[in-house]
Amino acid sequence: MTVTSHQSSVAGQQSSDRLATGNWRRLTTAALLAALTAAVSARGGLSAPDRVAAVYDTILAAQFDKVDAQLASTCPPAPMPACDALRAEAAWWEILINPDSHDVDQRLSALAATAITSSAGWVEREPQRAEAWFYLAGAYTPLVQLRVLRGERVSAARDGRKIKDALERALELDPDLTDAHLGIGLYHYYADVAPLYAKFLRWILFLPGGDRVEGLKEILVARHRGVLLAGEADFQLQQIYLWYENRFRDALAVLESLDQRYPTNPVFLQRIGDVHEIYFHDLDASIRTWTTLRDRAREHRVYSSTLIETRADKKLQQLIAQRAKK
Repeated sequence: MTVTSHQSSVAGQQSSDRLATGNWRRLTTAALLAALTAAVSARGGLSAPDRVAAVYDTILAAQFDKVDAQLASTCPPAPMPACDALRAEAAWWEILINPDSHDVDQRLSALAATAITSSAGWVEREPQRAEAWFYLAGAYTPLVQLRVLRGERVSAARDGRKIKDALERALELDPDLTDAHLGIGLYHYYADVAPLYAKFLRWILFLPGGDRVEGLKEILVARHRGVLLAGEADFQLQQIYLWYENRFRDALAVLESLDQRYPTNPVFLQRIGDVHEIYFHDLDASIRTWTTLRDRAREHRVYSSTLIETRADKKLQQLIAQRAKK
């Protein structure tokens, strides 16, 4: 009886050990499969998207003094071409806040050239990597925006084609890379609604035609499902609503949302004031908006506060004079 009991105990222990070993192996296999799946997903998507998105938010907040330090802890783990493109994007937003000044133009061009070289090298090394193509498009984008602002239409259109081609290739390789839809959507939209001279330019450069409806759908995909570019999609969308869609209330709502998220960037509140004045002819609302912007500037709560305070004071004088004439 004692022997049998001992043998039973040993057998039970061996069975328990086998079960534990089997469970451990299954857990190990599951962990390995999870790691492999994560690696495949990362390779097919964007590396360290949360960190890259955080830098983009800092740029949209016009907190440019924080960008370099943030980038230092972003690349790595994100690829260096991502940070190169973000540096150029930060310079573009500096220009956008003060577009009459050319002080940052040369710096943006140099940063964009570095980003283009960096991303092009990555594409050459890994031509099947969607992320590499995505950041190649991102490297060209600030440069194209600057050229459009400065009236360099031919070079802007030529590089715009490079953006479109790179994003289309990124989506061919990774259909789930939803942020890529923003640039393609903007191309499709503006290629359709562009004035005649721009369509002629498109023709002589062998650029494909556009589709306003489809382009708007693609922009909304990036807005609602994008990992990095939801804020940028909002900014582009409000311009489209104002300039071409006559959706003034929707544009105002988008701008108000941007201002709530990024109150240190003066561009959004400034444009809210312009919408009240130009599209709704509501001088009182515009005055209130510009007064809020002036107060933020006086309290140094917006980027380039001295410039913005002067700009707001001047605009308030104009608006108050207009109201007095009524």
